[in-house]
Amino acid sequence: MVRPPPSHSWIWEASPSIALTHSRRRRHRMMKPIHTQHMWPIINRVTLFSFIKRDSTGFKLFKSLSFACFCLSSGCLNMADGHETDKNIEIWKIKKLIKALESARGNGTSMISLIMPPRDQISRVTKMLADEYGTASNIKSRVNRQSVLAAITSAQQRLKLYSKVPPNGLVLYTGTIVTEDGKEKKVTIDFEPFKPINVSLYLCDNKFHTEALNELLESDDKFGFIVMDGNGTLFGTLSGNTREVLHKFTVDLPKKHGRGGQSALRFARLRMEKRHNYVRKTAELATQFFINPATSQPNVAGLILAGSADFKTELSQSDMFDPRLQAKILNVVDVSYGGENGFNQAIELSAEILSNVKFIQEKKLIGKYFEEISQDTGKYVFGVDDTLKALEMGAVETLIVWENLDINRYVLKNSASGEITIKHLNKDQEANQSNFRDPASNAELEVQEKVSLLEWFANEYKRFGCTLEFVTNKSQEGSQFCRGFGGIGGILRYQLDMRSLDELSDDEAYEDSD
Repeated sequence: MVRPPPSHSWIWEASPSIALTHSRRRRHRMMKPIHTQHMWPIINRVTLFSFIKRDSTGFKLFKSLSFACFCLSSGCLNMADGHETDKNIEIWKIKKLIKALESARGNGTSMISLIMPPRDQISRVTKMLADEYGTASNIKSRVNRQSVLAAITSAQQRLKLYSKVPPNGLVLYTGTIVTEDGKEKKVTIDFEPFKPINVSLYLCDNKFHTEALNELLESDDKFGFIVMDGNGTLFGTLSGNTREVLHKFTVDLPKKHGRGGQSALRFARLRMEKRHNYVRKTAELATQFFINPATSQPNVAGLILAGSADFKTELSQSDMFDPRLQAKILNVVDVSYGGENGFNQAIELSAEILSNVKFIQEKKLIGKYFEEISQDTGKYVFGVDDTLKALEMGAVETLIVWENLDINRYVLKNSASGEITIKHLNKDQEANQSNFRDPASNAELEVQEKVSLLEWFANEYKRFGCTLEFVTNKSQEGSQFCRGFGGIGGILRYQLDMRSLDELSDDEAYEDSD
């Protein structure tokens, strides 16, 4: 299991794809990257340089930036696996990187933002940088000139590592940033986005420009449509502004009539049989088109059933319809047409629901959590301590965390006894020095490791056999969860009495003290 780097050190040997060693360079210490075979699709190379000592007080901003990159490189950033939980976590990690980039500031125009779309040419950008180098040589300010030239040189060196632009494009940020105490650090980050970026950008400024990356994070979930009437069925998908018809077929169902005499019952039975076969065929094709055989999970974020008759309702309630897809049904709408015209009408009628799908999913998730609490099933947990206890027991099925939870995980070592203690502290608790001393012996507790609890969850949640869901405080339910339950909780697999466990642990501690 990959662990985050200690807060007081630059040791990254735990990463499977990047090893870093220290080397002395004349007047300053510098980190030398050793690039091994790249095992992840998004971050190709991350290099970070520091011109200050390891324990500098101005370390805060740069550490957050470097650790955001560490999360990207050491996690499981693979958009191709299609797992919804992993995808949400990967997007959250990239948001974390963007936030760190946006907070970085430099002197003059020494920070370069370079974005190359797919099918762009490395040679074109290399020539452009050479021209920019000549222009920057005329900058009057010596300090600014040296910083800009160093950033351009760094970008040129990084581009030499690529023979061509990756399939999804290339994003490169490089420059010298200024810490809160005025010290300078040089940073270079380059990576392939998780999906194609159709923007060409080159800017020298006193900040990194991340607008194009923010646009990539806009929701483009794929939604499935089944348009079903008495003449046939259409299967389609909608992703962003792209509509695609997957398959359509027609049927010839017998109509109701009052003729037949003694054969009327037989005709009715044949009509019902053909109707049943029609629903069964539609259900089987829905599984074929909307279930990923590799993961056995739906490949769409939601499903819309549409039609002009009651076939759509019959399909949604049928035992033949895959229960994995039934759980994904967002809406059942009436349309006036079948086929592609009905598809277009279904998209229009579902526009509001599709735009709020994440909002709806969040409300459903927290609503389920509140339902467990209101019914007092015992299959819920909240608060940092109780949630972590339940995690260690393997009892948590769904871990729910506020995406802006501001709690850090500390690994502390008793300077006298060498005993290791783990604490989870918010900002107010961090300011209280008593949390960094042993209450029994008053010995100092040395910080061995410090990491955001959110990042620790993102890297470790699979070890506990649970799913991880990030929620916001934008919905009424989300706001209540954050304010009333501390922004962290879980739905359990089985009933668990946390109060009894707390009393038991207190008794054990009392016996140990005796």
